[in-house]
Amino acid sequence: MKSSPSSAADADPGPKYSETATRILNAAEGLFVELGLEATSLRLITQKAAVNLAAVNYHFRSKDALFEAVFARRFAPWARECLRELDALEARVAAGKAVFDVEAVMMCYVRPALALSKDPSLGGALFVRLFSRVLVENHRQVRETLSRDWGHLVARYTVALGRALPQLSSEEVAWRLHLGLSVMFHAFAGNDILKLFGRSAVSARDPDLIVKHVVPFVVAGMSAAPHGRHPAA
Repeated sequence: MKSSPSSAADADPGPKYSETATRILNAAEGLFVELGLEATSLRLITQKAAVNLAAVNYHFRSKDALFEAVFARRFAPWARECLRELDALEARVAAGKAVFDVEAVMMCYVRPALALSKDPSLGGALFVRLFSRVLVENHRQVRETLSRDWGHLVARYTVALGRALPQLSSEEVAWRLHLGLSVMFHAFAGNDILKLFGRSAVSARDPDLIVKHVVPFVVAGMSAAPHGRHPAA
């Protein structure tokens, strides 16, 4: 049965934007990813969107509010898909058709991320890179919005992962979720660290290859014995 936060998320499709507002959002999104929030000026946004400053102020009031709208437009549909995946897993477990294991829980996150990364209409890899910036940089307004509106998403994953790893303390589960999601979203952002040092056999921009390699890596790390304890021989 669906929890009330998930149902509320399903019921809210998000704001509808006019053609002008959508053009502003698209222009701002590309610039925020390329330059970051601080280095992106409203002048650059208006030039790229081919609108005047009054149009930006009318639709979004400020650059910070515009950044929040850019982020929310992409994040909310992805988050709702994650909740639907968790709902479906819980229903299969209740029906005896599945069990809570680490891979099943993580795939509830990976499948929507994979779909998003392949669909330009949902932001594609551009949004994943934007989300990576939000995770690394201190965008206070967006962080407050995430905590207020989507804290239940992390709570749902934490409970599901705890059921998959009953041998771990709640603190250890929280750490593993933090590290696992950080690794996966960084991988989806397409940052090929090895190329900084020369040639690389890694295809960091291929979403299917990312899933093939990152999921077993994350599942193994999350399933490892607690610190200071070793698996029985």
